[in-house]
Amino acid sequence: MTASVSRAGGGIHEVVRRSALELHRRGSRISVFGLSDEHVGKDYETWRPVAVTVFCHKGYKSFGYAPDLLPALQSSAPDILHNHGLWMYPSVASVRWAKLTNRPYIVSTHGMLDPWAITHSYWKKRIADMLYERRHLTNAACLHALCVPEAEAIRRYGLSNPVCVIPCGIDLPLLSLAPPPRQGKVLLFLGRLHPKKGLVNLLAAWRELQHDAPSIAAEWTLWIAGWDQGHHETELRRWSAENGLEHSVRFVGPKFGADKETVLRSAHAFVLPSFSEGLPVSILEAWAYGLPVAMTTHCNLPQGFEAGAAVSIDTSATGIARGLLDLMIMSAGDRSAMGMRGRRLVEQRYSWAAYAEQISSVYSWMSGSGQRPSCVI
Repeated sequence: MTASVSRAGGGIHEVVRRSALELHRRGSRISVFGLSDEHVGKDYETWRPVAVTVFCHKGYKSFGYAPDLLPALQSSAPDILHNHGLWMYPSVASVRWAKLTNRPYIVSTHGMLDPWAITHSYWKKRIADMLYERRHLTNAACLHALCVPEAEAIRRYGLSNPVCVIPCGIDLPLLSLAPPPRQGKVLLFLGRLHPKKGLVNLLAAWRELQHDAPSIAAEWTLWIAGWDQGHHETELRRWSAENGLEHSVRFVGPKFGADKETVLRSAHAFVLPSFSEGLPVSILEAWAYGLPVAMTTHCNLPQGFEAGAAVSIDTSATGIARGLLDLMIMSAGDRSAMGMRGRRLVEQRYSWAAYAEQISSVYSWMSGSGQRPSCVI
């Protein structure tokens, strides 16, 4: 169960879709339940052969109340319910379903309990916590974290449930295809256009680079690819125009499927200056395409630094500029070698087969037919 079964769900949608397909391939009977949005029609076919049911919501859109969701869950009668996400009506439906059926559910928090995420819209989440979310979390048979820092954030939130730590997977593209011909170098951001991604500070860092290292900055263009959330793109475009960045910053819009592959193959490096992440799929995708990465520690991928696949940046404009300059002054060969170290990291640690095997063992343990797996802490 997930709030969105379309691209509107961002990285969470892709994790749910690919995990469902892999579990189906392994022989599990999978049904997916989600809420309707304007992109469902475009993405519905990408779930096949997994069964997907979409429900219309009523009232306050951000809550997503769908009166038909709970009856459908009861009718489907799953052995295990896996809810991806927090703060919406599916949390309420999970609790009610468990009470009615006496069956267990697991919750993937997807970084939504990280400190920055909790303080963003703090009072709304505080009220939701008191009304329904705390009950949803505490009654879960297991919580799912994508990485150890996310598990630590779950514990800091005061939850003592079992937590399984299982990273998501990534599909590996062929690297033999030649990138599209292009003058100059491209630094790519790809993801939601949301304040937590640190894009205002990225633009401020880009302005610093134009001033402090003009000859190096002139070789690069910053592409900001992604879908707008809460009109943040308008703010970013205005900031860019007011600071004279129109010629070196391109807003290229949301990219999916073949269009996303094209921008990843066109890029020479990737940046994610985020304040808060669970496990960012965008960075794993960038590494899969052999791109060197500049990222904050809040991206929860310390192994990327350890493997020499990423440059560390902090969330301030000056800190971002410093890290980007380190990346820009490298030789093309050094950047390529850094990107390939990321590619090897993804090959070794982030496969969907490994994810499905581990999450299946958690499901078996929750249902009483298997032992507690080692990934559960």
